[in-house]
Parts: sequence; C-alpha cells; structure tokens
Amino acid sequence: MSFNLDLVIKSFPLLLAGALITIKITLISVTIGIFIGLFVGIARIVNIRAVKLFAAVYVDFIRGTPLLVQIFIIYFAMPIVLGIKIDPLIAAITACSINSGAYVAEIFRAGIQAVDEGQMEAGRSLGLTWPQTMRYIIIPQAFKSVIPPLGNEFIALLKDSSLVSVIGFEELTRRGQLIIARTYGSLEIWLSVAFLYLIMTVTISRLVAYLERRFDTKYDRR
Repeated sequence: MSFNLDLVIKSFPLLLAGALITIKITLISVTIGIFIGLFVGIARIVNIRAVKLFAAVYVDFIRGTPLLVQIFIIYFAMPIVLGIKIDPLIAAITACSINSGAYVAEIFRAGIQAVDEGQMEAGRSLGLTWPQTMRYIIIPQAFKSVIPPLGNEFIALLKDSSLVSVIGFEELTRRGQLIIARTYGSLEIWLSVAFLYLIMTVTISRLVAYLERRFDTKYDRR
C-alpha cells in the first residue's frame, strides 16, 4: 500500500476551506459561550436562590449530556417544537455556544471565587455597588487566572466541533469524509485532517501562552 501524495495536494484546498469553517464556528461559539458563561458563572455565586438554581440546572444538564446529543436536540427536536427548519450553521453554532457556555461558567465561577474576599469588601467600602465591584475589581482580577482554562476550552471545542458533521455541515471533518467517499483515500485524507487540527491547536496553545505572559502581574517587562 502506497501513500498518494498527489491526492493530498489536490485535496488540500478543500480541506483548508473546511478548516477555516471550523475556526469560524469555534470563534463564534466560544465568543458567545464566554458571554453566557460570564453571566451564568456570576449567577452561580449570587445570593438569590432561584437564580443559583437555574444556573446550576443549566450547567449540570449541559455538562452531563454529550455535545452530540445536544446537536441532535437543536437540529432535529427543536424544529418540531418551533415548527421551523433550522439551518445547519445556526444549529451548529447554537449547540456549540450553549455547550461552551456551561464549561466557561464553571471557569469564571472558579476564577471569581479565587479572588480574595477582601477585594469585594474593599470595593463596597469605597461606595461601589455589588455589580460595580464585580465589574471594576473582581472580574478584571479573575480574568487573569481564567486565561489558561479558557484556552483549553477553545481547543476542546475546536476539536469537538467535528461532531457537527453528523448534521451534514461541511466543516473540516465532513469535508474529509466527502473526499474519502469519492477517492477512497482514507489514509491520506485522515492524516491530512489530523495535521490541520494539530496546526490549529498548536497555534492556539502558543497564543494562550503569550496571553498568560502578557497578563501575568509577576512578569517584569522592564
């Protein structure tokens, strides 16, 4: 059995286009997930029982069920409830965003709780309200500690986004499947797909490492 390099070269533009779609889905989903996670993470620590319960149920349900099942619920079940067909791109982004939001919520919750309690007391003593103290004092400090886990979440979602291929959305993995169905070049195409995923994850890892150094208060730039 020989390795068909010519097949890899011919297929690379299609796979690269699929990789760009994968990055697009991941970027949008993580961005939305950060907004969801920030508010849910705060909701997890407020002293309002109903809010805490809602946030806990959301986080436990999403983290306790597979992303694949969540994609099926959004793409196949929700149209039955809503009475409209959902576009595969919208379904993919919605499912990935909701999934990411639950994990990001726990990241922010842990980051906020890691900030010394005296910071909240100091903010309140200066006349700031609880929301103002969270916005101007607590969250900026927590953000520095959540950069590494946020980076890990980005990488995890980038890889997990391959699951949207089951609803026919043509990201990187789906493009690979379609090329293999036409050429039967499983070895060449799957290795190419793996290589592209590796390039993306390594790049993100390096970016996260840079951000860690950039926001590290112990890092002396002089």
